[in-house]
Amino acid sequence: MQTIGERYRQVEKKIALVPTMGALHEGHLSLMDYARYKAEVVVVSIFVNPIQFGPKEDFEKYPRDLEGDSRLVEKRGVDIIFAPDVKAFYPISFQTYVAVEGITNNLCGASRPGHFRGVTTVVCKLFNIVKPHLAVFGQKDYQQVCTIQQMVEDLNMDIEVVGRPTVREDDGLAMSSRNTYLSPEERLSARSLSLALKEAQHLFQQGEKKPEIILSKILKIIKQHDEMKIDYAKICHPKTLKDLSVIEDGGVLALAVWCGTTRLIDNCLLEEKKK
Repeated sequence: MQTIGERYRQVEKKIALVPTMGALHEGHLSLMDYARYKAEVVVVSIFVNPIQFGPKEDFEKYPRDLEGDSRLVEKRGVDIIFAPDVKAFYPISFQTYVAVEGITNNLCGASRPGHFRGVTTVVCKLFNIVKPHLAVFGQKDYQQVCTIQQMVEDLNMDIEVVGRPTVREDDGLAMSSRNTYLSPEERLSARSLSLALKEAQHLFQQGEKKPEIILSKILKIIKQHDEMKIDYAKICHPKTLKDLSVIEDGGVLALAVWCGTTRLIDNCLLEEKKK
Protein backbone atom coordinates (compact mmCIF):
# COMPACT_ATOMS: atom_id res chain seq x y z
CA MET A 1 0.00 0.00 0.00
CA GLN A 2 2.81 2.43 0.78
CA THR A 3 4.44 1.71 -2.56
CA ILE A 4 1.17 2.21 -4.44
CA GLY A 5 0.47 5.45 -2.60
CA GLU A 6 3.93 6.78 -3.37
CA ARG A 7 3.55 5.89 -7.07
CA TYR A 8 0.32 7.86 -7.32
CA ARG A 9 1.96 10.83 -5.61
CA GLN A 10 4.90 10.72 -8.02
CA VAL A 11 2.55 11.12 -10.99
CA GLU A 12 0.63 13.87 -9.14
CA LYS A 13 -2.58 11.93 -8.64
CA LYS A 14 -4.66 13.22 -5.71
CA ILE A 15 -5.41 10.46 -3.19
CA ALA A 16 -8.46 10.47 -0.91
CA LEU A 17 -8.76 8.06 2.02
CA VAL A 18 -12.02 7.00 3.67
CA PRO A 19 -11.13 5.16 6.91
CA THR A 20 -13.80 2.67 8.07
CA MET A 21 -14.20 -0.33 10.34
CA GLY A 22 -16.38 -2.06 7.77
CA ALA A 23 -20.05 -3.10 8.15
CA LEU A 24 -20.62 -0.38 5.59
CA HIS A 25 -23.87 1.54 5.19
CA GLU A 26 -25.09 4.50 3.17
CA GLY A 27 -23.33 6.92 5.51
CA HIS A 28 -19.96 5.40 4.65
CA LEU A 29 -20.87 5.27 0.97
CA SER A 30 -21.70 8.97 0.94
CA LEU A 31 -18.15 9.65 2.18
CA MET A 32 -16.81 7.62 -0.75
CA ASP A 33 -18.95 9.61 -3.17
CA TYR A 34 -17.46 12.83 -1.82
CA ALA A 35 -13.94 11.38 -2.02
CA ARG A 36 -14.61 10.30 -5.62
CA TYR A 37 -15.68 13.87 -6.44
CA LYS A 38 -12.61 15.42 -4.83
CA ALA A 39 -9.79 13.06 -5.83
CA GLU A 40 -8.48 10.94 -8.68
CA VAL A 41 -7.68 7.92 -6.49
CA VAL A 42 -10.01 6.73 -3.72
CA VAL A 43 -8.79 4.32 -1.04
CA VAL A 44 -11.16 2.81 1.53
CA SER A 45 -9.60 1.18 4.57
CA ILE A 46 -11.56 -1.57 6.30
CA PHE A 47 -10.04 -2.40 9.66
CA VAL A 48 -11.68 -3.12 13.01
CA ASN A 49 -9.12 -1.41 15.20
CA PRO A 50 -8.62 -3.35 18.45
CA ILE A 51 -6.79 -0.61 20.33
CA GLN A 52 -9.75 1.80 20.32
CA PHE A 53 -12.02 -0.68 22.10
CA GLY A 54 -12.13 -0.90 25.88
CA PRO A 55 -11.87 -4.27 27.69
CA LYS A 56 -15.66 -4.54 28.11
CA GLU A 57 -16.62 -3.15 24.70
CA ASP A 58 -17.84 -4.92 21.56
CA PHE A 59 -14.62 -5.64 19.63
CA GLU A 60 -15.30 -9.37 19.27
CA LYS A 61 -18.93 -8.99 18.18
CA TYR A 62 -18.42 -5.88 16.04
CA PRO A 63 -20.00 -6.76 12.64
CA ARG A 64 -17.56 -7.92 9.97
CA ASP A 65 -18.48 -8.61 6.35
CA LEU A 66 -15.50 -7.96 4.10
CA GLU A 67 -17.09 -9.73 1.13
CA GLY A 68 -20.31 -7.74 1.34
CA ASP A 69 -18.41 -4.51 2.00
CA SER A 70 -16.25 -5.14 -1.05
CA ARG A 71 -19.30 -5.41 -3.30
CA LEU A 72 -20.68 -2.11 -1.99
CA VAL A 73 -17.34 -0.36 -2.39
CA GLU A 74 -16.89 -1.61 -5.94
CA LYS A 75 -20.29 -0.19 -6.95
CA ARG A 76 -19.16 3.21 -5.65
CA GLY A 77 -16.14 3.27 -7.95
CA VAL A 78 -13.51 3.00 -5.24
CA ASP A 79 -10.04 2.21 -6.57
CA ILE A 80 -8.46 0.38 -3.64
CA ILE A 81 -9.65 -1.45 -0.53
CA PHE A 82 -6.96 -1.58 2.15
CA ALA A 83 -7.88 -4.29 4.68
CA PRO A 84 -4.76 -5.14 6.68
CA ASP A 85 -4.33 -8.08 9.02
CA VAL A 86 -4.30 -7.10 12.71
CA LYS A 87 -1.04 -8.93 13.42
CA ALA A 88 0.66 -7.23 10.48
CA PHE A 89 -0.72 -3.82 11.47
CA TYR A 90 0.23 -4.22 15.13
CA PRO A 91 3.18 -6.65 15.30
CA ILE A 92 4.34 -8.03 18.65
CA SER A 93 7.06 -5.38 18.75
CA PHE A 94 4.57 -2.50 18.42
CA GLN A 95 4.97 0.09 21.21
CA THR A 96 4.27 3.59 19.80
CA TYR A 97 1.02 5.49 20.28
CA VAL A 98 -0.28 8.94 19.32
CA ALA A 99 -2.24 10.86 21.96
CA VAL A 100 -4.11 14.13 21.39
CA GLU A 101 -4.82 15.82 24.71
CA GLY A 102 -7.27 18.53 25.73
CA ILE A 103 -9.88 18.09 23.05
CA THR A 104 -10.26 14.42 24.02
CA ASN A 105 -10.86 15.06 27.73
CA ASN A 106 -14.62 15.54 27.38
CA LEU A 107 -17.53 13.56 25.88
CA CYS A 108 -16.47 10.11 24.56
CA GLY A 109 -12.94 10.73 25.78
CA ALA A 110 -14.21 10.89 29.36
CA SER A 111 -16.60 7.95 28.93
CA ARG A 112 -14.15 5.68 27.10
CA PRO A 113 -10.63 6.10 28.52
CA GLY A 114 -7.95 5.27 25.94
CA HIS A 115 -10.42 5.27 23.04
CA PHE A 116 -9.01 8.30 21.26
CA ARG A 117 -5.42 7.19 21.73
CA GLY A 118 -6.43 4.13 19.73
CA VAL A 119 -8.21 6.25 17.12
CA THR A 120 -5.36 8.71 16.57
CA THR A 121 -2.78 5.94 16.48
CA VAL A 122 -4.61 3.92 13.84
CA VAL A 123 -5.38 6.99 11.73
CA CYS A 124 -1.78 8.19 11.93
CA LYS A 125 -0.64 4.77 10.73
CA LEU A 126 -3.20 4.80 7.91
CA PHE A 127 -2.01 8.25 6.83
CA ASN A 128 1.60 7.05 6.76
CA ILE A 129 0.71 3.90 4.82
CA VAL A 130 -1.83 5.21 2.30
CA LYS A 131 -0.22 8.67 1.86
CA PRO A 132 -3.49 10.52 1.14
CA HIS A 133 -3.86 14.19 0.32
CA LEU A 134 -7.43 14.14 1.67
CA ALA A 135 -9.14 12.12 4.42
CA VAL A 136 -12.93 12.01 4.74
CA PHE A 137 -14.80 11.28 7.98
CA GLY A 138 -18.45 11.40 9.04
CA GLN A 139 -19.54 14.11 11.46
CA LYS A 140 -21.67 11.65 13.43
CA ASP A 141 -18.36 11.08 15.25
CA TYR A 142 -17.93 14.83 15.76
CA GLN A 143 -15.27 14.54 18.45
CA GLN A 144 -13.30 12.12 16.28
CA VAL A 145 -13.24 14.60 13.39
CA CYS A 146 -12.06 17.40 15.70
CA THR A 147 -9.40 15.16 17.23
CA ILE A 148 -8.00 14.06 13.86
CA GLN A 149 -7.95 17.65 12.64
CA GLN A 150 -6.05 18.65 15.79
CA MET A 151 -3.53 15.84 15.28
CA VAL A 152 -2.95 16.86 11.67
CA GLU A 153 -2.45 20.50 12.68
CA ASP A 154 -0.18 19.76 15.64
CA LEU A 155 2.03 17.28 13.78
CA ASN A 156 2.19 19.33 10.56
CA MET A 157 0.72 16.56 8.45
CA ASP A 158 0.16 17.64 4.86
CA ILE A 159 -3.37 16.21 4.76
CA GLU A 160 -6.78 17.87 4.49
CA VAL A 161 -9.29 16.35 6.92
CA VAL A 162 -12.94 16.83 5.98
CA GLY A 163 -15.99 16.07 8.11
CA ARG A 164 -19.15 15.34 6.14
CA PRO A 165 -22.77 15.65 7.35
CA THR A 166 -24.43 12.77 9.18
CA VAL A 167 -26.57 10.53 6.99
CA ARG A 168 -29.82 9.43 8.61
CA GLU A 169 -32.37 6.68 8.22
CA ASP A 170 -35.90 7.61 7.11
CA ASP A 171 -36.97 7.75 10.78
CA GLY A 172 -34.15 10.17 11.65
CA LEU A 173 -31.80 7.72 13.37
CA ALA A 174 -28.18 8.41 12.47
CA MET A 175 -26.77 5.59 10.35
CA SER A 176 -24.37 3.41 12.32
CA SER A 177 -22.96 -0.09 12.04
CA ARG A 178 -24.21 -0.67 15.59
CA ASN A 179 -27.84 -0.06 14.61
CA THR A 180 -28.01 -3.73 13.65
CA TYR A 181 -27.78 -4.57 17.37
CA LEU A 182 -31.13 -2.87 18.09
CA SER A 183 -34.33 -4.83 18.55
CA PRO A 184 -37.47 -3.47 16.81
CA GLU A 185 -38.64 -1.97 20.14
CA GLU A 186 -35.24 -0.40 20.82
CA ARG A 187 -35.17 1.00 17.30
CA LEU A 188 -38.39 2.89 17.99
CA SER A 189 -36.95 4.27 21.24
CA ALA A 190 -33.71 5.30 19.51
CA ARG A 191 -35.67 7.75 17.36
CA SER A 192 -35.82 9.97 20.44
CA LEU A 193 -32.22 11.03 19.82
CA SER A 194 -32.97 12.80 16.54
CA LEU A 195 -36.18 14.22 17.99
CA ALA A 196 -34.16 15.65 20.88
CA LEU A 197 -31.66 17.22 18.51
CA LYS A 198 -34.42 18.87 16.51
CA GLU A 199 -35.97 20.24 19.68
CA ALA A 200 -32.60 21.66 20.78
CA GLN A 201 -32.14 23.40 17.46
CA HIS A 202 -35.68 24.80 17.67
CA LEU A 203 -35.08 26.15 21.18
CA PHE A 204 -31.80 27.75 20.14
CA GLN A 205 -33.40 29.37 17.09
CA GLN A 206 -36.11 30.73 19.38
CA GLY A 207 -33.41 32.51 21.38
CA GLU A 208 -32.58 30.09 24.21
CA LYS A 209 -28.88 30.43 25.03
CA LYS A 210 -28.68 28.58 28.36
CA PRO A 211 -27.39 25.02 27.93
CA GLU A 212 -29.01 23.77 31.13
CA ILE A 213 -32.48 24.74 29.91
CA ILE A 214 -32.01 23.13 26.49
CA LEU A 215 -30.55 19.98 28.03
CA SER A 216 -33.33 19.62 30.60
CA LYS A 217 -35.97 19.73 27.87
CA ILE A 218 -34.29 17.31 25.48
CA LEU A 219 -33.49 14.82 28.24
CA LYS A 220 -37.21 14.61 28.99
CA ILE A 221 -37.75 13.49 25.40
CA ILE A 222 -35.14 10.74 25.64
CA LYS A 223 -36.06 9.57 29.14
CA GLN A 224 -39.64 8.90 28.09
CA HIS A 225 -38.29 5.56 26.88
CA ASP A 226 -37.29 3.00 29.51
CA GLU A 227 -34.63 1.44 27.27
CA MET A 228 -32.67 4.70 27.07
CA LYS A 229 -29.91 5.42 29.60
CA ILE A 230 -27.92 8.64 29.25
CA ASP A 231 -24.13 8.36 29.07
CA TYR A 232 -23.69 12.07 28.45
CA ALA A 233 -25.59 15.01 27.01
CA LYS A 234 -23.56 18.19 26.71
CA ILE A 235 -23.39 21.46 24.82
CA CYS A 236 -19.80 22.32 23.99
CA HIS A 237 -17.70 24.80 22.08
CA PRO A 238 -17.59 23.51 18.48
CA LYS A 239 -13.78 23.69 18.30
CA THR A 240 -12.39 23.13 21.82
CA LEU A 241 -15.26 20.83 22.92
CA LYS A 242 -15.23 22.44 26.37
CA ASP A 243 -18.59 22.69 28.14
CA LEU A 244 -20.39 25.99 27.55
CA SER A 245 -22.12 27.95 30.29
CA VAL A 246 -23.75 30.22 27.71
CA ILE A 247 -24.15 29.60 23.97
CA GLU A 248 -22.84 32.85 22.51
CA ASP A 249 -21.46 32.13 19.03
CA GLY A 250 -22.94 28.68 18.59
CA GLY A 251 -22.14 25.27 19.98
CA VAL A 252 -22.40 21.56 19.41
CA LEU A 253 -24.90 19.38 21.24
CA ALA A 254 -23.38 15.93 21.69
CA LEU A 255 -25.28 12.87 22.94
CA ALA A 256 -24.21 9.38 23.92
CA VAL A 257 -27.03 7.13 25.05
CA TRP A 258 -27.34 3.44 25.83
CA CYS A 259 -30.33 1.92 24.08
CA GLY A 260 -30.56 -1.43 25.78
CA THR A 261 -27.01 -2.79 25.46
CA THR A 262 -26.14 -0.64 22.42
CA ARG A 263 -24.33 2.66 22.80
CA LEU A 264 -25.46 5.26 20.28
CA ILE A 265 -23.96 8.70 19.62
CA ASP A 266 -25.39 11.67 17.77
CA ASN A 267 -24.91 15.42 17.60
CA CYS A 268 -26.01 18.63 15.98
CA LEU A 269 -24.67 22.13 15.64
CA LEU A 270 -26.49 24.98 17.34
CA GLU A 271 -25.88 27.99 15.16
CA GLU A 272 -27.71 31.06 14.01
CA LYS A 273 -29.56 30.77 10.72
CA LYS A 274 -27.74 32.50 7.91
CA LYS A 275 -29.64 35.51 6.61
